[in-house]
Amino acid sequence: MSDALLALRDAIKSQSLITYATPTGTTEPTLLAAASLVLPLSPPVTLAKSTPTRFRKSGAPPTSTDPTATPNDFFTVEAVYLAWLLREAPGAEYMKQARENGLAVGFVSVTERKGLVDWLEGRASEHQQIIVESTTPTGSPARVSAPLPTSTTRAGAVEPTTSPTKRRYVVDAADADAVKKIKASEVELRDRNTVLRGVKANNFAAIRGVYTEKLKKLRDGKPGAAGAPQAPVAGNMYPIIMISSSPTALITMHNVKRFLAEAVFEPSQDARARAAAEGNPRPEDLIAIYRTLTTISPSGRETSTQARYFVVDSVEALGKFGADAWERVVCVMTTGQAWQFRPYKWNEPRTLFHHVKGIYVSWANEPPNKKIEDWNVTELKIDPIRRHVDKSVVAQFWKLLDTWTMANKPWLMKA
Repeated sequence: MSDALLALRDAIKSQSLITYATPTGTTEPTLLAAASLVLPLSPPVTLAKSTPTRFRKSGAPPTSTDPTATPNDFFTVEAVYLAWLLREAPGAEYMKQARENGLAVGFVSVTERKGLVDWLEGRASEHQQIIVESTTPTGSPARVSAPLPTSTTRAGAVEPTTSPTKRRYVVDAADADAVKKIKASEVELRDRNTVLRGVKANNFAAIRGVYTEKLKKLRDGKPGAAGAPQAPVAGNMYPIIMISSSPTALITMHNVKRFLAEAVFEPSQDARARAAAEGNPRPEDLIAIYRTLTTISPSGRETSTQARYFVVDSVEALGKFGADAWERVVCVMTTGQAWQFRPYKWNEPRTLFHHVKGIYVSWANEPPNKKIEDWNVTELKIDPIRRHVDKSVVAQFWKLLDTWTMANKPWLMKA
């Protein structure tokens, strides 16, 4: 009986028309309704579609070498022929038509199709999944692939001492062009680690060594440290927070104390009306804010201390602290209006927020303010309705202020 795989290969190489037949032998126009393929060889060969070939499936065990013994480990004639018939179809279209032809499973995969088509059309003389020797339909021997290695030798035979010459690999020009096109269209995937990796390796150990000592002195707050801000030597060292005097500001002298000390935002109009009802129609120009700080020692002992801050909304009130008052200003709250800074020591926003921590206070539902994009300020969003989130907003404010003060004016943290 002719080898099914070699017979199919000979028919394809001869470029003859392969037809389909029913079980009764009549011609059938579609492969789906047919039971067998009729190969126009001499003599003609009829192959049932379900005949297993010697093209072994990639997931089959290496010990499976006989299609008649383990047919499920080998592709059928229909699967092999369909892979060649749809050789030009895109991957998705190929799998769709394979299912429409009744091969929901058992069809040659897209990755295996190219190598199989090359072998069927004679462009490749061997294929690693075709592992058995056979003969052509005319009876002449033909080696489809290298024979399986064997551990036994014929009695009296001498084993060769040299290995066979390795066949030189020849690059297929069509494959090389296809690979070039694929690589040209490739998009390199990146994550947060690879995007930070530069093309040239840089070692910043020397720079780190230079600044390690400077940063240590800054953290220790030594006034004489190289590059460290100079601390004033006279007067009390309580830090100062400046707010805007604009009547449209969310944080004013009417509600700032309750906001920073009690973590509750009260609209300025309501706070003003409440104070007037209590007999205080005008707010003070200088307000003290007391903040409780809790520290835990390595032994587990908890210690609470009171930190004092002063809040002002004008340079006149700031002048009450003496000539070095600006050295104690750690924060300026702004509404985004540049006129607020005209009487300040630094009246240009970019310069001002280089010397103090800038906070821009706005409603949570307001769009971003483009005026402050290059002012080096941090936005503090206040929810118009939900008062239970005020605590997290105030906690964020103190965290930002502590971080900035420790890095830029550490002596004020010890006041």
